[in-house]
Amino acid sequence: MAKAEWYEGKEGKAEHLVYLNSKAKELEKLLSKEKTMIIRGAAGRKCPLGGRAKVGDEVYFVQTGGDLAVTHKAIISTVIESEKMTAEESVEFVKKYEKELNLSKEQHKRWAGKKFLAVYEISNLEEIEPFKYNRENNMDDWIITDDINKIRA
Repeated sequence: MAKAEWYEGKEGKAEHLVYLNSKAKELEKLLSKEKTMIIRGAAGRKCPLGGRAKVGDEVYFVQTGGDLAVTHKAIISTVIESEKMTAEESVEFVKKYEKELNLSKEQHKRWAGKKFLAVYEISNLEEIEPFKYNRENNMDDWIITDDINKIRA
């Protein structure tokens, strides 16, 4: 699959568009500080996002099932990426960050057991002037770009 022209590699600063699960009330939990970390996982051969999300990168949030409006932004303050894990190790990894992740039962089922996991601590969460973005054919729940303005609608 070809990467879009705004795809950002491992070098340099990146900006991220991240989907938050609206059913699990992820944005509300981040705003109320009941949740301080976001998780991503992969069943394949490498860590999710492949090391492209780094401390200091800006993340912009959009909620699943919504109108594609980006409403908040934050900074990644910590990145913890796993090595390849067994299902049991993966469950333990999720358990270790249970309080910070504050996952719903469905989210727990989705992530615990993946071969690779990564958690991203979020800080400086703030509401921004909402904007829409151009989804194109991208179905990913975490989009990486060198400039968020390149994907604004």
